[in-house]
Amino acid sequence: MRQVNRQLIKTAGIIFTLVFLGSIFYFRAVREYERQKGGFTNFFVFWISGNIISNGGNPYNPEAWSEGHRLNGFAEPAESIFLYPLPLAVFMAPLGLIPFAQASVVWKILSQVLIGITVFLLLSYWQTPSHRRLFIPLVFCFLYYGPVLLTMRTGSMGSLTLFIIVASIYLIQKEKSFIAGLLLAFTMFKPPQGLVILLLIGIWSLARGDWKIIQGILLGGVILWIVGAAIDLNWVGKFLHSSGAAFDRRLGFQSNVWSFSHLVCRKDTVCGYILGGACSLILVGLSAFYLWRKQSQLTAWDAMNLMIPIGFVSTVYLWSYDQILYIIPIVWILGTLVQKTRKYIYAFIFLIIILSYAFFALVKLSELAHDLWSLGNTLIVLIALFITVNLKQKA
Repeated sequence: MRQVNRQLIKTAGIIFTLVFLGSIFYFRAVREYERQKGGFTNFFVFWISGNIISNGGNPYNPEAWSEGHRLNGFAEPAESIFLYPLPLAVFMAPLGLIPFAQASVVWKILSQVLIGITVFLLLSYWQTPSHRRLFIPLVFCFLYYGPVLLTMRTGSMGSLTLFIIVASIYLIQKEKSFIAGLLLAFTMFKPPQGLVILLLIGIWSLARGDWKIIQGILLGGVILWIVGAAIDLNWVGKFLHSSGAAFDRRLGFQSNVWSFSHLVCRKDTVCGYILGGACSLILVGLSAFYLWRKQSQLTAWDAMNLMIPIGFVSTVYLWSYDQILYIIPIVWILGTLVQKTRKYIYAFIFLIIILSYAFFALVKLSELAHDLWSLGNTLIVLIALFITVNLKQKA
């Protein structure tokens, strides 16, 4: 009888969680869409690219790109062609089949669902009731984490990348390295984000002798090229040209070593490139050396905790909404604090600190129109990782 009661309570708890979070996801998605109605967002760029593909066009064609904007009430596109890799437009084609309003709400709901799944998968690592109790509070808090708020506002694709990386960590832990590598290749939907992560995960895998991850990444890259080549055989060259021009226009506005180097050099292009490149190589090189030396002591999650912030701060082009990936090391920090201290208080102190600062950086972004203050998010995460790793386990 007790077993039956426990099962009923568990089932009721699951139903309550799904209904509670589902309601929040839906109402937040609708509210965000109403706030942005008529405005230009990242998601419109993704949607119009999928819409053009679904109608047999090519978003790398300037005429088709401009015409798609004009038909949807925007006289002039921000870029001459689609700024992202062409396979992403193919991925977005199903959403391009439905009207923009409905597609936007669906995307915002899906983004929140992927965050919820991410937190659930990460907390399941510990398999303890004390960690399972963190699920609803963490999902709710993360919905108000600065990069998540900005992701909802802009409709960016960070939640998808977040889920891809967490699913890959889970698959590596289950010794399904090839599938994990194949999945990781899709982080190249946003190359500045994926490139450093793939480089570092490749070095870590090579040190471990796990060739299956590298093989999966290579196959995934071939698949992405073929998908794009089916629409435009020269898509890689066109993407590099358009993204290079966009990078030059945004130097000095983002919280990475390239932008800070550009400002230190007083906006001298040559000096900025040399200093930014040197700082980037040093950060990536030191991280690669650490991963190579410590590979036997690091799980996939441990390794990714370092790769994500280093990848963000050393790459050429990312905004604060891309720091949504910091959810991965943040959950590790929170869960490990609970495990090592046997208390929730320290975990929630850290959560309050990171949420408060991320919101402050978001306010500064809206005031100053640059993203330099978001560097603090990276520093807080790296410092907290160092402290938590060296924290002694309480008996």
